[in-house]
Order: sequence, then C-alpha cells, then structure tokens
Amino acid sequence: MFYRIAADGLVLFHLAFILFVLFGGLLLLKWRGLIGWHLPCAAWGVAVEVFHLPCPLTRWENLMRHAAGQSGYGAGFIEHYVWPIIYPAGLTPGIQLWLAGLVLLVNGVVYVQVIKQWTR
Repeated sequence: MFYRIAADGLVLFHLAFILFVLFGGLLLLKWRGLIGWHLPCAAWGVAVEVFHLPCPLTRWENLMRHAAGQSGYGAGFIEHYVWPIIYPAGLTPGIQLWLAGLVLLVNGVVYVQVIKQWTR
C-alpha cells in the first residue's frame, strides 16, 4: 500500500513540476528568491523536450508501482497521463519542439518583466 500511495504522490509531484516549469516564472513576479529553483527546472524541461530525454520521475513511479504489485507503464508521464487528453494521436517530435518553444516563450516574457522590475 505504501508504494502505491508513494507512486500516486509522485504523479502529483510530477504534474506540479511540469506546471512549475511552464508557469513558475510568474511566481518570480512575487517571490524573487524562486529564480534559483525555476531556472534549472525550466532548463531541464526544455532539455527533456528538445533532446527527448527520459524523465527520472517516470522511472521512479514505475519502480514504485512494480513494488506495489501494479504494472507500470512504458511511456513517460506525459504520454501516459496527458496525451490521452490533449494529444490523442500521440506526441510527435515536432510537437515536443513546439512545447519546448512554449516554455521558452512564456518564461522569456516573464523573465523580461522580472528584470524590468529589478532594474527599477
């Protein structure tokens, strides 16, 4: 039971991490100290999409699910939880590059605003 709860908790953490990668720059407008956390997270998110890297959170979730006697899943977090809702036909490398560009664009705009605030 512990491993199942841990795997489910990791799924929630994974989702929160993805949201932080995409929108965490907005938090910098209020809490500047998060920059040391957000920049590496955003860089990792972009790297995963651009270079098609495996995410360790997916591996850890699968290990916990196997320890709980459940079957894990072969694909990544996005493929398993988000694709069926957003990308029913499957994620292509082109879409992954678009997602990486979206992360860069959203956070680039926010960081420009943060820098403007800091220089005032």
